[in-house]
Parts: sequence; C-alpha cells; structure tokens
Amino acid sequence: MTPVYVTGVGLHPFGRFPDRSLTALGMEAVRAALADAGIGRGGFQAAFCGTVYGGVAAGHKVLTALGLSGVPIVNVEAGCASGGAALALGATSVASGRADAVLVFGLEKMPRGIIRSSFFDPWREEAGLAATPAYFALRAQRLMLESDVTLEDLARVSVKNHRQGVANPYAMYRRAVSLDEVLGSAVVCEPLRLLMLCAPNEGAAAVVLSARPSSRAVRVAAAALRSHLSGSVLGEHTPLGGLTDVDVPTPTELAARAAYDEAGIGPGDLDLVELQDTDSGREILSVEELGLCPRRAGGRWVRDGGGEMGSRLPVNASGGLLAKGEPLGASALAQVVELTWQLRDEAGPRQVPRARAALAHTVGRGANACVVILAR
Repeated sequence: MTPVYVTGVGLHPFGRFPDRSLTALGMEAVRAALADAGIGRGGFQAAFCGTVYGGVAAGHKVLTALGLSGVPIVNVEAGCASGGAALALGATSVASGRADAVLVFGLEKMPRGIIRSSFFDPWREEAGLAATPAYFALRAQRLMLESDVTLEDLARVSVKNHRQGVANPYAMYRRAVSLDEVLGSAVVCEPLRLLMLCAPNEGAAAVVLSARPSSRAVRVAAAALRSHLSGSVLGEHTPLGGLTDVDVPTPTELAARAAYDEAGIGPGDLDLVELQDTDSGREILSVEELGLCPRRAGGRWVRDGGGEMGSRLPVNASGGLLAKGEPLGASALAQVVELTWQLRDEAGPRQVPRARAALAHTVGRGANACVVILAR
C-alpha cells in the first residue's frame, strides 16, 4: 500500500456566523488547505465531504463555488464521526493508488438547541436514550456508579479544556473557567452542569491527503472506522440492542485496536491526543476506551493531572469540543488539522514540545467511532 500524507490543512473558526452560508464556511477551509498544500485545480483527483445537517450535495456546492468540480465528490454522513469517515475513505483512495491526492473536508451549521436525529425512534428520545444531554447524564451517572469518578472530576475536565482553549484562536469559547464556576453553572441533567456540555455550532475544516510527501508532510499512520455491536443500553452502542452484557466492546475500543495495530504502536507511544468530549463524562470514558488509562481509573487520571498541558500526554490541547463547540461534520477533521499543526511544530502558544505521534478520536451518534493516528 502507498503511504499517505497530510500535505495541507485549513480551518474556519468554530462559532456562530449568521451572515455566512454553509458553502462560504466550507470554501474558506478548502481554500486554506489547498494553499497550504500548494495545489489548485487539477491538483487532486477526488473529494470527500463530511456533513450531517448540510443537506443534499453540500460538498458539490462548495467545490462548484470554487470552480473545482469535475472530480468525483462523495458526501459522507456518520454523525460526529463524519469527517473521520470521509478521511478514512480519502486515505484508502490514496493508499490503493486510485488517486495521487484527494481533498477531504467537513462543514456544518448546527441548529440551535438539543441535537435531533432521525436515527433515533421517538420512544428513545422520550426515554432519554438518544444523543441528548439526558443520555449523556445517564452515561455519566453510570460512570460515577461503577468507578471512582466524582462530580468534581467531571468539573475538572471542563476546567482543563476551557483553560487550554484560551490559546486556540479557532475556538468558540476562549475564557478560562474555575471549578466553582463549572459546579455552579445551571444543572442541565444531573450530574451534568451547563459548562460540562459542548455547544453545537458552525465551522469547517479541510485536509489534503497525498502520496507525495513534502518537507512539512505528516504521515497518516492509521485511519480506522468501526460501528457498534449490540450491547448495553448505556454503552456507546446505544440504543440498538438494550442487552445487559457490559463486556461487548464499544466502537471506540474496536477502532482503537484496529488503528494501533495498523500503525504498529500503542497508547504509550503517543505524544498528544484530541478526543471526543461531547460532555465531561465522555472525555473520561474516551480516555479509558482508548487505553490511555486503565478501565475504571478515569477519575484518578483526572485528579492526577491527566491530559493537562505539561503532562506526559496532553489531551485536547485545542480546548476540545467543550471550548471549541461542535459542528458535527467538521469536528473530526478539525482534530486532524490541530494535530498536523502540532506535529509540524506550528501550534504557537499551545504547542506540545517534541510531538511525533498523535491520535484523533470521534464518536458519532453512538453507532460509529473513528480513530486516526498521525506521525512524523
């Protein structure tokens, strides 16, 4: 298989942009990525666009507006993992030799309020088993019941990510918050407070993948996408089976194993990680499922300063979704953009020193997980 490299990245800030269309957001990210890669029309042979709420042919609209249509354009939907799924398809296209270079981008303008999805039957939403704060709260309660995770640990995750987001000019929220401020914010669904939840918002991200490395290129060591197995109703396989067997591996565990095997490394070889933190409990669960700490040791990991800048393994140096917000189609690719900057030593005040291997992780709608490993 041909090695695959990230040769260009681009990002539109995350936030709310009422005066900018979805297509305009995508155009900005794509222009930046192509300029970073030093290519233009004819420089890539296929395009893959991740979006959930973008509507029909969202990727076609962006490339048509830029005068870059004519190549195959594939629109991909996999919930929060849409951008990761698009990247996995693009990487396969290059690795197989079908394309010398491809463009991968994601974009979203999220509706305000709680995310709704036709994926979930009405009874599941009514029972709090859809991808809503009610479900996230049930998952956090279970995490607290089965391990030593405390309410303060959940708050500490938010404090860490908001503090790290201050240095990210692309983040929606760039203000540090205190432990008391997080704990004192409005209760959404017990135990989750308002500042423990990410905000759905708007943004775009783009990546150029190529078989031809440049001096600034970052290698895609692995890109693994996996779907759910029927399992516990409060697992990330939710809520497709409703079984009580808690030993069924989650999509994240399946994707992580596949990615580690493909890259030929393990969690101990990573220098930094960007992972799914839809809520504070999800970050702790992600850390455990990715093997960054032992199972049911996530609370101790948080209390010991796990994930902090300056720790052995910084997690969400960008501020994560808690600071950036989450435009679903763009979030996974924004992680890849951040990690590319980190591995190039171009991340400015949030730079992790001597970073050589990094992992990006997203979970989409409970039914998909994507793990991407990048290396220099």
